[in-house]
Amino acid sequence: MTVPAPRARRRPSTMGRLLPLLLIGALLAPVGLLVTSAWRQTSDDRTLAARERLGVQYLAALAGVTDALVEAESAAVNGRPVAREALDRAVEEAAAVDARIGVELLSQERWAGVRAKLEALRGRGTADPEAAYTAYGEVSDLLLALHRKVRESSGLVRDPVADSFFLQDSAGQELPEAVVAAGRLADLGALVARRPAAEQPRGLMELSGLRVAALAPAGDLVDNLRAAVDGSESTDLGANVLTPLDTYQRSVEALAAYSIPAKDTGVVDQAQLAAAGLNTHRAARQLQPVILAELDALLVERIDELDRDRWLITGAGVVAVLMLGWLAALLVNAAARARRRAARAASHTDSPDSAVRADPWQPPVGEPRGLQPAGAVREPETAQWGAFDAAR
Repeated sequence: MTVPAPRARRRPSTMGRLLPLLLIGALLAPVGLLVTSAWRQTSDDRTLAARERLGVQYLAALAGVTDALVEAESAAVNGRPVAREALDRAVEEAAAVDARIGVELLSQERWAGVRAKLEALRGRGTADPEAAYTAYGEVSDLLLALHRKVRESSGLVRDPVADSFFLQDSAGQELPEAVVAAGRLADLGALVARRPAAEQPRGLMELSGLRVAALAPAGDLVDNLRAAVDGSESTDLGANVLTPLDTYQRSVEALAAYSIPAKDTGVVDQAQLAAAGLNTHRAARQLQPVILAELDALLVERIDELDRDRWLITGAGVVAVLMLGWLAALLVNAAARARRRAARAASHTDSPDSAVRADPWQPPVGEPRGLQPAGAVREPETAQWGAFDAAR
């Protein structure tokens, strides 16, 4: 009978031992790429939100300058003394903000031009209302251009969320334009009333065009704020914005009504128009800080969420690396144990008794054999027959 030889254990190759580690490394690469990409995207969003907050601060400073400039223009056009204290204080506050964040928002050059124009108004008297109206209009145009520059450089115009986008558009574009246009509309009504009769038709045409220029941004402002309230998840936005918005909307409607010439006389009631313009300016002054405060609150909330996301991304990356490292350690330890077992088996095979004990069918060396090999001849017994053996 043929007995099969024992099968030798097959030792794994080097590639077989390295393949699991290579697979772990290949898995670690996309995990690290995903974590890095998510971290970079979240960091970019947070940087944009923080930069937008700088734009909100700058717009708040420019809002004070706009209010003071509109009041100074109204006083100059109507022959009243210009209160320079309020305008100077607003300019100094805006200058402080520009000195702090103007470099980052790329607004210093434009602000220097606006401030130079504002300083040039200091020496202008009230003797020529028409010239004052033109001079203040030039400064107002530069100030509105600075509003647009701040919105662009701070990233407010690229805000990705609907409610904050509508708020920044309202506070940075629509409301400043509406405030300036409403103030100029009331001032132009006063100028038209003092012009000669021959210039009245041309003045009424200018008044009609300026009324459209004042009502268009005001209407867009109302639409934007209502859209922001409807699309926002914040429960405080509607309660804080809608009440001053309704007040502002009613004042704008009154301004539009009083800027239309009466049917019987064909002229504009300058006193009613001036009062309506003043009410509109007051309503806008109450609405502007509310919009900016709500916008800043939304940006702060977004920054907090992005900070939490960054912590989650970091934690997920650390956990993934630890799990893959633990798996790699297990594989390395398993390979080390396999090498130790192979080394012990090799040393046991090289011992002197290993050749004899390798065959389980052979008896141990030095022990008596109980069986004769097959085919062996048995030796005859040499004992002699005894005397009585035949009788048996």
